[in-house]
Amino acid sequence: MSPFLYALACLVFVALPTVAAPCPDWPAERARAEIAALQQQIDTWDDSYHRLGQSLVADELYDQFRTQLSLWRSCFNLAAPDDPLRSAGGKVTHPVVHTGLEKLKDVDAAGAWLLGREDVWAQPKVDGVAVSLVYRKGRLHQAISRGDGVLGHDWTANAHKIDAIAQRLRQPVDLVVQGELYWRLDGHVQASRGSLNARATVAGLMARSNLTAQEASSIGLFVWDWPEGPSTLPERMVALSALGFADTRDYNQPVRALSDAERWRDHWYRTPLPFASDGIVLRQSRRPSADRWQAKAPFWSVAWKYPYAKALAEVRKVRFKVGRTGRITPVLELEPTLLDDRWIRRVSVSSLKRWEAMDIRPGDRVAISLAGLTIPRLDEVVLRSLERQEVNAPAASDHHFLSCWQATPGCESQFLARLNWLSGKHGLALPHVGPGTWEKLLAAGRLHGLLDWLTLDAAELANIDGFGERSSARLLASLDSARQRPFGQWLKALGLPPIGEARLEGPWQGLAERSTEQWQAEAGIGPGRAAQLSAFFRDPQVLALSDELRTAGIDGF
Repeated sequence: MSPFLYALACLVFVALPTVAAPCPDWPAERARAEIAALQQQIDTWDDSYHRLGQSLVADELYDQFRTQLSLWRSCFNLAAPDDPLRSAGGKVTHPVVHTGLEKLKDVDAAGAWLLGREDVWAQPKVDGVAVSLVYRKGRLHQAISRGDGVLGHDWTANAHKIDAIAQRLRQPVDLVVQGELYWRLDGHVQASRGSLNARATVAGLMARSNLTAQEASSIGLFVWDWPEGPSTLPERMVALSALGFADTRDYNQPVRALSDAERWRDHWYRTPLPFASDGIVLRQSRRPSADRWQAKAPFWSVAWKYPYAKALAEVRKVRFKVGRTGRITPVLELEPTLLDDRWIRRVSVSSLKRWEAMDIRPGDRVAISLAGLTIPRLDEVVLRSLERQEVNAPAASDHHFLSCWQATPGCESQFLARLNWLSGKHGLALPHVGPGTWEKLLAAGRLHGLLDWLTLDAAELANIDGFGERSSARLLASLDSARQRPFGQWLKALGLPPIGEARLEGPWQGLAERSTEQWQAEAGIGPGRAAQLSAFFRDPQVLALSDELRTAGIDGF
């Protein structure tokens, strides 16, 4: 939870697209209960971060939950009395208050903010903890934590151990600077590596009373303002560099148009930096005198964050996909959620066992990210809905590699998976036959068994929606070509367990008569696979399919 953002946690520039869902259809009593539960969770996170220096939730998820809370309160016309910084304040008064930052929603909001402004500069928004450094006659006199913006904690003892903080300036001046203490990272690319919990690491170390020399050497300083310094930002940065604060100067770039802001945002997002960052800060060069600053978001600077690497998503439904071998994969249908400029509508839970352990229900809020920058991945359940809806999951015992050869109730998913395997590249490789084909035939009541399509004709297709004259002719030709496929290809299409280097010589009857011991004697087949092969050739449903294929004149049966 960025110290910048906490100062304006209750104020939202515009609703973020990751949670820009319609208002929940809740009765008033449930709305009050859900809002109270979310408020209590956020209060716990706030207290842990500010008072104990411990971050219990990813920073970007926290920001999204804040936006969610604001949306819900607006939906149900409930006041927002909470103060995220109520446990953050210390006993030391800042010489100049910390102002915090508002957050821009997107490129349109950035363009609107820049409209009519002149002499604007961009800085990377360093992902660390904010601090005031007070110098007297050029010597470090005091270091004060961000706190609530007005009062903070005394970090002076630890600040004296941090080499990145100048202990003595090059000139014997009195001044106050505001900046960010960050965790040093070598060549860190935010787009690919994320924040690595860097902010929480520094917050935890600064809250300790026994900071070691090694830990202190891993903390850097980024000075982002000199409240009482020269009137323009370039002058301030040149003067700070001359005093000994050199790291910041190169990270201030002029913004003359929206395209400049977009370019620097993308550049710092994808370029190696010595620190984690979560966006850019746009600042007007000139701003009011420091005695007019307040502990709230100012009009002269704003934050434009990077795309979320981890997004908050609401679960709409839980569906269960049963594969050809009976493996059950729960899939969460989500409220459309923007993640790294992609809309995510569903995510896999990987296994039935994992879903049962996580106990995910509609209405729950989950964290999602992208695996390999492309595949949606479920990370965790972050907040559970108070109302636990019933979800009817298929029983694992009902599904295995010999189940669901017919389209009986409860078997639709596995049955379709068998058909897709049969017609796909691992099976018969039938052209122009895909999942949509089987779904249409199944919906029309034309498929009950796995091989019912062998007797399909043009007259029947003419009465099924979705098949025109040309597509019907093409489909029938493709299905008819299955009759010429070799025996071994048909066995794989039916779902024969993998056989490695084992001999697969027909006819069917010879293979069906093999014992488990004979299968195990084949190269590369162990006891488990031998038992599967023996069970496959003796299963009544598989024997019935072999009879159908023999009647149809398929070679080898």
